[in-house]
Amino acid sequence: MAHTIANKEKLLLRVKKIKGQMGAIEKALEAEKECFKVLQQISAARGAIHSLMSEVLDGHIKEHLGNHIDPHEREREIENLAALLKTYLK
Repeated sequence: MAHTIANKEKLLLRVKKIKGQMGAIEKALEAEKECFKVLQQISAARGAIHSLMSEVLDGHIKEHLGNHIDPHEREREIENLAALLKTYLK
């Protein structure tokens, strides 16, 4: 997990922004804001989560699936990643 450690501050900042977006969605619902405003906030939060996933996934692929990895280990990592992506994309 060296890639997440190296980017720890950047990733944590993204998570904090996502928390803020989720809090804004909660407040909008509590305040009975109009549907379109709530949908905009949900869309923004979803985009932020996808962006976080993309960044961590990119580092994971480079770190765990590169040519420097033993072929048997790479195959196991590919299977794990494929299973993860199936659940993420549901």
